[in-house]
Amino acid sequence: MKKTPPAARRPDGRDTAQKAGSLPRAADRIRSSARDLFYHQGIRAVGVDAIVAEAGVTKPSLYRSFASKDELVVAYLRDYEVEFWRRFNAAVEAHPGDPRAQILAYFAGLTKRTCMAEYRGCGLTNACIEYPEPDHPARQVSVANKRQVRARLIELAREMGARDPEALGDGLQLLLEGACVSSQVFGAEGPVRYLADTAARLIDASLA
Repeated sequence: MKKTPPAARRPDGRDTAQKAGSLPRAADRIRSSARDLFYHQGIRAVGVDAIVAEAGVTKPSLYRSFASKDELVVAYLRDYEVEFWRRFNAAVEAHPGDPRAQILAYFAGLTKRTCMAEYRGCGLTNACIEYPEPDHPARQVSVANKRQVRARLIELAREMGARDPEALGDGLQLLLEGACVSSQVFGAEGPVRYLADTAARLIDASLA
């Protein structure tokens, strides 16, 4: 009996294939298609017509599931956030009681993702750039995530015994965001090569 190969992971953390025998509902196809288009082409650049064409559904189907494009954008960002924390928490759980190793494991995984051909940076950061309006729901979701990440990094810095946990946490967040952006300019052979090493040096220089 022929075995179904395991699904590969995309830069945004999703499986590249559906489980054998599954047929996604219209709402799921819309959500998946929107996520792919928003991530690779930009949220503002993608219209509803492109989404329904990619998903193979009609506009009424889309609006039955999502009242507006903004609501679909928020759903995309929520999904992206779930995948972010899945990766972050996996790195933490892999090294119980060792916050230094936890952070470096996450950065090692980020380095691999930034070197993938389809990588287009952090979807949440991209949304912040596309939506400068402070009251826009897309920006609110993204900013809330970044604030939570900042708090988590500061917490880990404190657990490590850093002299100034806020300075170390903020420095690590700058490295994280910088890796996402610089990889788009220089590719795998650029500064992202030194991400984990730079994080380790920053951590070691910050410890009491």
